[in-house]
Amino acid sequence: MNQPPVHRWIEPVRLEGQHVVLEPLQQAHADDLAEATADGALWTLWYTTVPDPQGVAEYIDTALRGRDQHGDMPFAVRHRASGKVIGSTRFFRVDEDNRRLELGHTWYARRFQRSAVNSECKLLLLGHAFETLNAIAVELRTHWHNQASRTAIARLGAKQDGVLRHHTRSADGVYRDTVVFSILEQEWPAVRQNLRYRLDRGSP
Repeated sequence: MNQPPVHRWIEPVRLEGQHVVLEPLQQAHADDLAEATADGALWTLWYTTVPDPQGVAEYIDTALRGRDQHGDMPFAVRHRASGKVIGSTRFFRVDEDNRRLELGHTWYARRFQRSAVNSECKLLLLGHAFETLNAIAVELRTHWHNQASRTAIARLGAKQDGVLRHHTRSADGVYRDTVVFSILEQEWPAVRQNLRYRLDRGSP
C-alpha cells in the first residue's frame, strides 16, 4: 500500500508517554491486536465497533485506506511495561481547511481499561492536535448507549455539543444515536491540566 503524502496536515508521528507509546498503525501490529481484542471479547459489545481476532487484518487495511484517501492517522497503542500493543486509536474526519478533526476508534484490551492508559493516550493525542497541528477543535463521538464512553469523554473536560438522532444504521438495521462532544483550542489548557492531574493520581 502506498505511503501517505508528506505534504498532508497530519503526518505519521510517534508519540511517547510514561505508560504508552503511540505509533503509526501497520499490519505488523495484527497479532498483538488480535490478542488485545480477545481480552474481554470486545467485538461482542454491540454499541462499539471493534474487530474480532479474525477481522483484525481487514480492520487495519480499512484504517490505512482512511489514512491514504482521507488524511486519517491511525495509531497502535503500545504498553511500555509489557512491550505489547494493547489497542488502537486514530485521528479521522480530518478537515484541514477548518483545522478540525475527530479523535476516536479507540479501544483497549479489557485489562487496560479503567487505567492510566486512556488518560495518557488522550494527553498525547490532544497535545499533538492542539500544540503541533494547531487544531481549533477536536471532536469525540460515541454511541448513546455506551455509558462508559460518554462518562469517560465528559471526564476529560469535553463539552457535549448534542445528539445526532438516527445518525447511522448498523448492518442488522438498528439505528444509532450518536453523542457528539468537542474540546476547543481555548479549553485545551484546562483539559491538559486535568489530564496531568489524573495521571499524577493514577486515575483512569
